[in-house]
Amino acid sequence: MRKLLNTLYITNENYYLSRDRENVVIKEDSKVIKRFPIHIIEGIVCFNYIGASPSLIQLANENNISLTFLTPTGRFCGKFIGTTNGNVILRREQYRIADDEERSLQLAKRCIEAKIINSRKVLLRTLRDHREKVNVARLTVATEYLKKQLVLCQEVNNKDSLRGIEGDTARMYFQCFDDIILYQKEDFVFVARSRRPPLNRVNAILSYLYSLLTYEVQSALETVGLDSYVGFFHTDRPGRASLALDMIEELRPYLVDRFVVTLINRKQIGSEDFEVKENGAVLLNKKGRDKVLTLWQKRKQTEIIHPFINEKMSVGLIPYVQAQLLSRHIRGDLESYPPFLS
Repeated sequence: MRKLLNTLYITNENYYLSRDRENVVIKEDSKVIKRFPIHIIEGIVCFNYIGASPSLIQLANENNISLTFLTPTGRFCGKFIGTTNGNVILRREQYRIADDEERSLQLAKRCIEAKIINSRKVLLRTLRDHREKVNVARLTVATEYLKKQLVLCQEVNNKDSLRGIEGDTARMYFQCFDDIILYQKEDFVFVARSRRPPLNRVNAILSYLYSLLTYEVQSALETVGLDSYVGFFHTDRPGRASLALDMIEELRPYLVDRFVVTLINRKQIGSEDFEVKENGAVLLNKKGRDKVLTLWQKRKQTEIIHPFINEKMSVGLIPYVQAQLLSRHIRGDLESYPPFLS
């Protein structure tokens, strides 16, 4: 259980959330563990199956606080957001764009172009800083391939072709991921991206943090009044936050992938922070999840200059700034959506 940047994270699988007047109460076997005044909380994230009382859900709704449920391993289950924020005109225009093949394609291309650029920068950064420790030829080939894929992405005229480019780019990028892991090589071997379930320690951290990022992007989109379930690149599917998935395409190379590599290379996480299930799934254990959460929140406090608005801000605000920029474009205030470029 941690309260970080006004978000309450419930990481103990045995904790239950309840309400006492205007307080969030954390219990284990009916014993009160901790209580938090509702006015100091902006969001609650639960990594367990036990859940929350109806009165706590009502309290969250009354105070416009999102309540998100994930499995203990970080897989998104669902989110209670109460009253929808934003105005109906913005969402109606979002739906029009989603139903318009050409307009939605242009927005999808912006996200995937940014993903390719940011992924390529991850590899280029390794070549620049650690040239003597990596396979220069392999990384060079990959960066040139991504550069060519970027040109194809800009020229594509349908979403199926765009999905093909995105898939090919991701495969090439992840083929080089093991090269940018410079330390703890024996404990953190990466062969290929595996999701359900993750089959090695690197994939376990990636999947865990992608889930966290999806939650944060969903929260950002809902905050500005957009419908996080209606996207432009990912197709509609019940229960899938398609617009959030669109946006994390551009964000995860910078926010997650670089962070994961740093965790491993700086030896901030080790083999003792994982567990292996009978089916071969490799997952972060509780100690590992708590450690990653703490370092993730610390990373989010790092300040950068946003490349588009040219203002100093914390890394944790990137999803919210991008959601605002997207809403401005949909309203017609911006000619095109400016994706985040690291």
